[in-house]
Amino acid sequence: QVQLVESGGGLVQPGGSLRLSCAASGSIFSTVTMGWYRQAPGKQRELVARIATSSYTTYADSVKGRFTISRSNAKNTVYLQMNSLKPEDTAVYYCNYNYAYWGQGTQVTVSS
Repeated sequence: QVQLVESGGGLVQPGGSLRLSCAASGSIFSTVTMGWYRQAPGKQRELVARIATSSYTTYADSVKGRFTISRSNAKNTVYLQMNSLKPEDTAVYYCNYNYAYWGQGTQVTVSS
């Protein structure tokens, strides 16, 4: 069983930045794809960004140029750097491990 611990969410003003982290248990982190998803109230969960083992990245159109996903295989951790945040980025953000396991979620609220 993989355990994922997310951190870094919070309240930020429009235009601000946050950095989310997700630390994973287990010994095969470097061989799996990691992703960040988000779910806003009343909406379906959606992909925000994904990073493959080769470090190839994929982003939702809505966050391209503003968000950056990265990983540290040495620390079993995936990051999401979020810049130029907008109110519509408000959601619970979830870490995903190998398309199978989910973190508990961390709330991101963008509001003045």
